[in-house]
Amino acid sequence: HDLVQQILTFSRQSETEAKPIQIQPIIKEALKLLRPSLPSTIDIQVEVRSQAIVHADPIQIHQVIMNLCTNASHAMRQGGGRLRVALFEEDLIANGGNPIAGLAPGRYLKMEVSDTGHGIDPLVIDRIFDPYFTTKVKGEGTGMGLAVVQGIVRGCGGAIKASSRQGNGAVFSVYLPIIEQ
Repeated sequence: HDLVQQILTFSRQSETEAKPIQIQPIIKEALKLLRPSLPSTIDIQVEVRSQAIVHADPIQIHQVIMNLCTNASHAMRQGGGRLRVALFEEDLIANGGNPIAGLAPGRYLKMEVSDTGHGIDPLVIDRIFDPYFTTKVKGEGTGMGLAVVQGIVRGCGGAIKASSRQGNGAVFSVYLPIIEQ
């Protein structure tokens, strides 16, 4: 059922209810839902440094947050650790520093979901957004997760990137264009 739902979401992205929203209340809501299912050895930190407004479907953003936080907690379920969700603004300048593929220069809301888990194997990090690529054991997940996440983020005119040092956790950065109010 879950997989069917995700595939449907994936295929009908044009019909979403995108509107100007703030991400912060959605993070709060998602973490409230997640907390009871996480081991108590996982500490959750939220750092909000921007109330910026983006154009997105709140249900899809909720899906993105749930997905990234579930993956992060999954990476820490053996030894525990820290799950951090941060929200801040970043100016992407043309020809400046570290360009993010496919993003135009401008102001972005950056949501970072990071963990202190086992990290992502350098051999697979380039494939983690491929549909059906999964590192989970059979029965643990649908394997559609990050592909769906990337589809949603791109649908909002944004981008997502992952960075990791093996044994040192992972960071997923989601960039969403800020709407000037």
